[in-house]
Amino acid sequence: MRTTSLIAAAALGLTACAGSKVNMSTTAPSPDPRVGLRAGWMNAAEAAWNVRLVSTTPPSEHFINRANPGDFSFINSDISFAGNYVIQGNFAGVQVWDISNPKRPRLHRAFVCPGSQSDVSVYRKLLFVSGEALNGRTDCGTQGVNDTVSHDRLRGIRIFDITDIANPRPITEVQTCRGSHTHTVVTAPGDTDNVYIYVSGSAPVRSPSELPGCSAAPLDSNPNSALFRIEVIQVPLAHPEQAHVVSSPRIFQDLGPPVRHGEAPEDIAAAQRAADSARAHGGFVATINGRDAIVFGGFIHDQLDSLMKARGGSGTPSAADTATLHANLQQLVTARVEANRRRQGPPTGPTQCHDITVYPAIGLAGGACGGYGLLLDIRDPTNPRRIGAAADSNFSFWHSATFNNDGTKILFTDEWGGGLQPRCRVTDKPEWGANAIFTLSGTTMTFKSYYKLPVAQTSNENCVAHNGTLIPIPGRDVMAQGWYQGGISVFDWTDPVHPREIAFFDRGPMDSTKLLGAGSWSAYWYNGYIISSEIARGLDIFELTPSGFLSQNEIDAAKLIHFDYLNAQDQQQLVWPASPVVARAYLDQLARANGLAVEKIAAARQALVRAEKLSGQARKDALSQLAAQLTGDAAGAADPAKVRTLAAAVTDLAK
Repeated sequence: MRTTSLIAAAALGLTACAGSKVNMSTTAPSPDPRVGLRAGWMNAAEAAWNVRLVSTTPPSEHFINRANPGDFSFINSDISFAGNYVIQGNFAGVQVWDISNPKRPRLHRAFVCPGSQSDVSVYRKLLFVSGEALNGRTDCGTQGVNDTVSHDRLRGIRIFDITDIANPRPITEVQTCRGSHTHTVVTAPGDTDNVYIYVSGSAPVRSPSELPGCSAAPLDSNPNSALFRIEVIQVPLAHPEQAHVVSSPRIFQDLGPPVRHGEAPEDIAAAQRAADSARAHGGFVATINGRDAIVFGGFIHDQLDSLMKARGGSGTPSAADTATLHANLQQLVTARVEANRRRQGPPTGPTQCHDITVYPAIGLAGGACGGYGLLLDIRDPTNPRRIGAAADSNFSFWHSATFNNDGTKILFTDEWGGGLQPRCRVTDKPEWGANAIFTLSGTTMTFKSYYKLPVAQTSNENCVAHNGTLIPIPGRDVMAQGWYQGGISVFDWTDPVHPREIAFFDRGPMDSTKLLGAGSWSAYWYNGYIISSEIARGLDIFELTPSGFLSQNEIDAAKLIHFDYLNAQDQQQLVWPASPVVARAYLDQLARANGLAVEKIAAARQALVRAEKLSGQARKDALSQLAAQLTGDAAGAADPAKVRTLAAAVTDLAK
């Protein structure tokens, strides 16, 4: 065992100080340490593999209810980055963390501004914040909006000046008919005067009395319907106060109803038990779409109120009113369902997107649009155009998208259960609530495989695929991703048919007896660290450790990529500087996969070391000679493409 480990370490060019431990195994730990973790809010048990928790920081005082760990008003949501700052959205507002010392993040600013879900993005000195909740106010007040129609309500995009990030200055709001659940900052390579925002609104359409022009009518009766479209906001950088909706592209118009899977048998049985129990205790239960369901309280309240007023009564409904409603409930519910169907017309495809990820450098975007994964041409950012669409009966709700760096693959996530349900139980199918990986050629997306968190979570842990980003390892497609209370999972999808987990972190559930929402909303790589927004527990910062899957050279090469700012949904093309560590990363990959003969790898390592000790023309000549040797070796290599990539990296060094 010791001899094998030393040989493996030597092949990968690893150096270790005495006493250091590098886990060279490529076998996942068994039993999996994530199973059976102790529950707790801030003191749950933890499990980690090939990743180290650098720090965990609880929410600031105005963004936590310590008396109620499940308080839905204080959910930490998505994050964005500017310089040394993490900007963390929350259903109650925004927190800004200074992470110049990742071991001790410091609260730089927190401003209360309710209006879920406070999706955040930055561009230069501008901060954009989504709002869609009915309680969101234009003045960020906490008193909410009580009126059904109110011009004090904010549903759309807030824009702030963060020149002084400690004192964000409101600039303007751009109101939209469906609010903004998420949004995407879009930069156009040929347009330096503007930045654009794609707004994905999934809330019901607001009243035209509140925002003129809004309509929820089907397209065939109102061509200006707020359905079947996104909004594109143009933000003039010289005058951001003039931001306005410039177009409303109907990128999913004419798509048919997608085929979706049903609920898991476990959930169907649980719903039936709940309905049976409610009926036995006098609750209101009706059959909807062939299944018994508890009828929601608002409908019951309205019907009882109508019965009471019909007989001239007032105050509290009588027992006779309740009995009458029980007797007629099924008929009333069926009539309501049929009326809704007639109003909505024939079944259609999705009427909104959840999330859009843009990749301006290749002119493409991936739209996760409810029932489809879309491929969009965004070369004209004001008029994104659908050029491809994928449906999948194993998906419930297409949530987000990620391209690999060279644009040859795209990954879509499925947020089955909406994010607050346990969808990683041992009984849940591995194809449901997972990632779907496609190869990309022109406008054709070809499905290859699914990747789902490979360990079951309990029924008291909300868990499903959620937000993540690429880790900038040259020559590989590796991603860090949040899985809510499934923790974070780092996986390699370089081979799109065989994705594989290579690192993880997890905590025990919030509560061992019931489900309370928590976990990693998003896990993003930013300048050498993985930053995770924890719904209930604050902010986590992680660092990858070397392993049999990932060498120190590869980690160091990833750390060469520096972002001035980062929005996960606005992918920036990764370009590595000429560096010996990049060449060594490629050598490690060739050694790990037996892509080149062992003796040739050893010779290349030695030649690289010798060249680094030289300077001037002698260094250039030595590197050029090594590049030529590698180019010649490529023809007989098991992985000729990777050897040619290595040769190109050495050539860059010579230049």
